[in-house]
Amino acid sequence: MILGYAYLHLMKNEYTILKKMLPNHPSRDAIRLENVFAALGNPIRLAALCMIAQGGEFSCCDILSEIPKSTMTHHWRILRDSGLVWQQRVGREYRLSLRREDLDERFPGLLEAVLQPLFSDRLTADTIMQYQK
Repeated sequence: MILGYAYLHLMKNEYTILKKMLPNHPSRDAIRLENVFAALGNPIRLAALCMIAQGGEFSCCDILSEIPKSTMTHHWRILRDSGLVWQQRVGREYRLSLRREDLDERFPGLLEAVLQPLFSDRLTADTIMQYQK
């Protein structure tokens, strides 16, 4: 096995290399507060987090779909690497979900303190709404 790739056995002993999900999800104990704050310091990521926080899993393509895919790929990486979201490959798409339990265990009250103004503070809501059209 090559790091970052998996071999898939096909018919007649042919092999192909498939990219697998990057192993960049920090464990619960490795989530660092400064990385979380850095990830939250961008209005596009705040808008995405606001949508993801509504619960369940979302396709990456369904969140802030008017923003170019290459831009969102960068933001998904930052959210994933900071420990804010889980990103897993399902078929041909990536699915995102909030790491609410991990974040609440690691930093009690932080997630709620961040999410609450996204819905209630008019200035913050206006900023993120421009990306959620």
